Amino acid sequence: MAEEETPRNPTWALPLGIIGLAVLSFDWFWVHPTIVSFGLLALGLFTVLSLFYLGLSYDGEKSKLYGLKPVTSRMPAVAQPKGHVHFRTKIFWTVGVLLMYFFLTNIFLYGVDQQSVIDLFQSYRAILAGQQGTLMHLGIGPIVTGSIIMQLFTGAKIINLDLTDDEDKGMYQGTQKVMVIAMIFVEAIPQVFGYLTPSNSLITALNGSSPGNGPLLAGAIIVAQLVFGSYLVFLMDEVVSKWGIGSGISLFIAAGVSQQIVQGTLNWLPASGGTATAQNPPSGTIPKAIFFFTHYNAGQMASGGWEQVLLHAPNPVVALAGTAAIFFLVAWTESTRIELPLSHAEARGARGRYPLRLIYASNIPVILMAALLANVSMFSILLWTNPALQHFPLLGHNQYIGYYAPNAQVAQSMGVSQTTPLGGGAYYLSTVNGLESWLLPLLNYQTYGSFLVGHAWWQDLAHVGIYFSVMVLGSILFAKFWIQTTNMGPEAVARQIEASGMQIPGFRREPRVLRRVLARYIPVITVISGAAVGALAAGADLIGTVGNASGTGVLLTVGIIINLYEAMGREQLMEMNPLLRRFLGGE
Repeated sequence: MAEEETPRNPTWALPLGIIGLAVLSFDWFWVHPTIVSFGLLALGLFTVLSLFYLGLSYDGEKSKLYGLKPVTSRMPAVAQPKGHVHFRTKIFWTVGVLLMYFFLTNIFLYGVDQQSVIDLFQSYRAILAGQQGTLMHLGIGPIVTGSIIMQLFTGAKIINLDLTDDEDKGMYQGTQKVMVIAMIFVEAIPQVFGYLTPSNSLITALNGSSPGNGPLLAGAIIVAQLVFGSYLVFLMDEVVSKWGIGSGISLFIAAGVSQQIVQGTLNWLPASGGTATAQNPPSGTIPKAIFFFTHYNAGQMASGGWEQVLLHAPNPVVALAGTAAIFFLVAWTESTRIELPLSHAEARGARGRYPLRLIYASNIPVILMAALLANVSMFSILLWTNPALQHFPLLGHNQYIGYYAPNAQVAQSMGVSQTTPLGGGAYYLSTVNGLESWLLPLLNYQTYGSFLVGHAWWQDLAHVGIYFSVMVLGSILFAKFWIQTTNMGPEAVARQIEASGMQIPGFRREPRVLRRVLARYIPVITVISGAAVGALAAGADLIGTVGNASGTGVLLTVGIIINLYEAMGREQLMEMNPLLRRFLGGE
């Protein structure tokens, strides 16, 4: 649909224009900005209002999102391959993108004072597949957040699109790209206000060319780098999805978590640097255990050494055992499935099976849930510490939402990071980090009560219960949304089976009959799938994982590796037998 053919109602331009002029007038007469800051505000406001105009002014019969067609059709994208892509070519692109990802995680942001960086996503760094202070600082956060918003709008029927229709599905994907870019700016801009502080040298240099605008221009340069890095991640994900094997997002998560697990297991350097001592042992699980066994006698091990090796951070043996247990549990659940028998309606003797996995919705729900909690954490920190958002009505500096240590010195004296919530809703939704943070204080409050950072035992127990419940219930909710938006529901699967010429033996070959049979299994398996991945991720967090990879990170990595192995097997089958490509979707 070309832009000149798009039916529009131009009367929307007037109220949106009035809103824009009102905002700019307020900023000019009451805030008294510089020309540079006023120009940046005007540019951003014009972009936002233009998108609203394109959507609201659409006067056609389809969804309002079709009004965004002039934008979505012109966005940079990776071209779809024409025909079959050979296995070696897919391996080349997959490995190449992975190497580029590791390369970008080592390019630090220009003009940032690295000594004062505060990582708003510290607790969720493994899931967001990023590296603080680099071009990959935001990681996959904006991509996943944009996907969450689109799924919530689709599930709530705010977005009226039929995702089984190719045109509507293309519009959905195009709008999701716009949403991702919007979330890049939403997550990037707050980072430069006290968390990614511009260096004094850059501010001084910019003040020389534009007096008084040095901090603003320095912040704009950092935001531009974050936007560039995040959109590069988005394009790399498309490259892997179209030209490689699997998903780029999954690949980045698995790569980052694997790196953390290896470091947490084998790193022989002390966590605080310097020479290894009993108070500052090697940070890796195996070197740490060897250090205590070689430097402590039997009496010293009995009087505290075993606790250091088995339970105390960093990377105790229990965390390594918990990580291994999650590996085996996920591998088992991934292989558990219900298989519906199928027979061909015309070719007698042709039979098959349609597998319904226990993890039917895959690991996507727990990714979305973890990203949602990461955004809750980020905005609670901003509302408590950001100079502008502190004064936001009702929400700003509200201890019921979440409060934090006032500065790094106070946080260090309490044994926590500056981004660790000390109370409020953010505390009860924050990740639980191993047995040391909750179980040991419950067993022996006198000795380990300091690990609760001023909280009572019942608050600690409530924290564990609320976090576990939210992870499970949230994963169930996102599993249902994911099934709806990816054509994995009973109706869509029934159409796929019918289109392939197959039917369930003993039942009529009719979509309604197939749909009723599948409706007995798919909704139930969807709920079980979401609950299982949520419980596995939260349970691993309660036990602890090596390298602070988080339970969600370990869960995702195992599932991703298994899915990648299966995808490579399918690609090799299609390479050996071209007739299988059409059946497996290779062409």
